[in-house]
Amino acid sequence: MTKKLLLLPGDGIGPEVTAQVSRVVSWLNDNAGLDLQVETRDFGGTAYDKFGSPLPDETRDLALSCDAVLMGAVGGPQWAKNRRALRPEAGLLGLRKAMDVYANLRPALCFDALADASTLRRDVVAGLDIMIVRELTGGVYFGEPRGIDDLPDGQRRGYDTQVYTTSEIERVCRVAFLLARGRKNKVISAEKSNVMESGVLWREVVTALQQREFPDVELEHMLADNAAMQLVKNPKQFDVLVTDNLFGDILSDEASMCTGSLGMLPSAAIGEAGKPGLYEPIHGSAPDIAGKGWANPLAAILSFEMALRWSLDRADLADRLFAAVKTALDSGARTRDLGGSLSTTEMGDAVLKALAA
Repeated sequence: MTKKLLLLPGDGIGPEVTAQVSRVVSWLNDNAGLDLQVETRDFGGTAYDKFGSPLPDETRDLALSCDAVLMGAVGGPQWAKNRRALRPEAGLLGLRKAMDVYANLRPALCFDALADASTLRRDVVAGLDIMIVRELTGGVYFGEPRGIDDLPDGQRRGYDTQVYTTSEIERVCRVAFLLARGRKNKVISAEKSNVMESGVLWREVVTALQQREFPDVELEHMLADNAAMQLVKNPKQFDVLVTDNLFGDILSDEASMCTGSLGMLPSAAIGEAGKPGLYEPIHGSAPDIAGKGWANPLAAILSFEMALRWSLDRADLADRLFAAVKTALDSGARTRDLGGSLSTTEMGDAVLKALAA
């Protein structure tokens, strides 16, 4: 049965890295029995420039009708002065909310060939394999009230609201516990229950869920600031790390540097079974190198690998693509962020060569 992928290249280096995903899709369609139809739409700043909205209604509706959505990156200095609702990032938040993809899976895996690319010692990162599960549609990025007020004394006050309900916490933590059962059977939950009421609730709800539904899975609680320190001190103590939207955003970027480069980390955002997932590299739009052909496409390609696994029912091809990326790295293929000189397209060539071998 033909499945449908919506490709949203976005801004900056987004079109460059997603172009390599398109090449992989074409190869798998032609040579490996994949039956995938691809639609492409503008998104983020490029969509705002053309349509006056970072997430046009037609794009949102098409995303909801596809089997999976894969995006590149959004944002850039040319849109920084837009009012918040019209910034490229608002399009991304709006898409996540519309798709209700509440569980963000961010693997931080150190390929053997890249153990020396990290700024941490080889013995600290070699063999690293962490799955960070970030709550994606709640918390401080979506909470109300929020705003900037003018005060009577002439000052200004900015505020955001960190808010979670029991069900929002349970559903993302349930994903983490289920993932842990297929890994090392341990979940570390990170929050700030020492100073935040939402953190107190988070800890209470996670504990109750584990005792009620997952008594076979080990649960450890860790304050988020300590988790940040432990990720660089002893990252291999983590297997599945579950946390809220804000801390997940920060901790997953930190974990990326254990793997050698932000350009290596894919992500999957999933919701209820049968609904489309949203896949994206966690790097930004990198406007400073956009158009130069320097961007590492592996995070985008590995995001497609996750789409094959989680939304497109082709775990066999996901395994094959993951192995091809590993083979390319083992052969010495490196973009500039990894200390090499390959262009974005040349790194794509290396992956396609490994697929064909």
